[in-house]
Amino acid sequence: MTAIFRTAVNWISQFADFCRTVVTDAIATFMAFPRWKKLALIVAAVTAVALLIFVDVPSVELLRQWADKAGDWFFLLYFLIYVFFTQFPIPRTFFTLMSGIFFGPLRGCLLALTATTVSAIISFVIVRHFLRDWMAPKLSHPAVAGIDERLRQRGWLSVTCLRMIAGIPFFVLNYSTAVSSIRFLPYIVATFIGSAPNTIAIVLLGDTLTGHVNPALLLVSAVLLVLGVSGLILDAKLPVRENRHSTSTQLSAPERG
Repeated sequence: MTAIFRTAVNWISQFADFCRTVVTDAIATFMAFPRWKKLALIVAAVTAVALLIFVDVPSVELLRQWADKAGDWFFLLYFLIYVFFTQFPIPRTFFTLMSGIFFGPLRGCLLALTATTVSAIISFVIVRHFLRDWMAPKLSHPAVAGIDERLRQRGWLSVTCLRMIAGIPFFVLNYSTAVSSIRFLPYIVATFIGSAPNTIAIVLLGDTLTGHVNPALLLVSAVLLVLGVSGLILDAKLPVRENRHSTSTQLSAPERG
């Protein structure tokens, strides 16, 4: 127990040092930018914060009004709404629930799973394009080097398991994996497969929107949590091959990493 505690404390200390390094480098990089680029980043950041604060997620009544006005086009409109809003730190569950309510189990599952995958692809490509090259040298830090190497070799297993755990925010996993060494195709396939069980369950049990939590949804979430954690434990126990690739190796987007 003492050894485990010391290992945990040591890793937390290393991770804190990693975070300090990232923040320090980010500030230094920002300060080195020309004035126009600093201004552009500040405007982008302020705009993003303003959107999150002042632009509300469409209410159920507003969505129903849009559905009545759009008619047959509402399926496509809702797909675009789903993809757009899930780029930001907004829970995906609401949109998944509404997919089931508006479109039924079959079309609702089709829309939610497709929109989830497309949203993950967009987030991944954008973040990897802008931040991967800057982040790559920092991934050799002892706190994250092992994790990054596992993602490079077996990212499909890690992402599949993490997607099954409902408590992990969708956008956090999108952003963090995008700056890692995981390959593009395994990430997308794992996202689709790992997101499917929870997504289908939430679509089918859309009546939880009324506030009456269906016990079946809790059971499904608990089972997926156990499966996800078990998979992560298995991944941690599997050996990792020696990395023969430099973290600074340049690869073509979005396959780089």
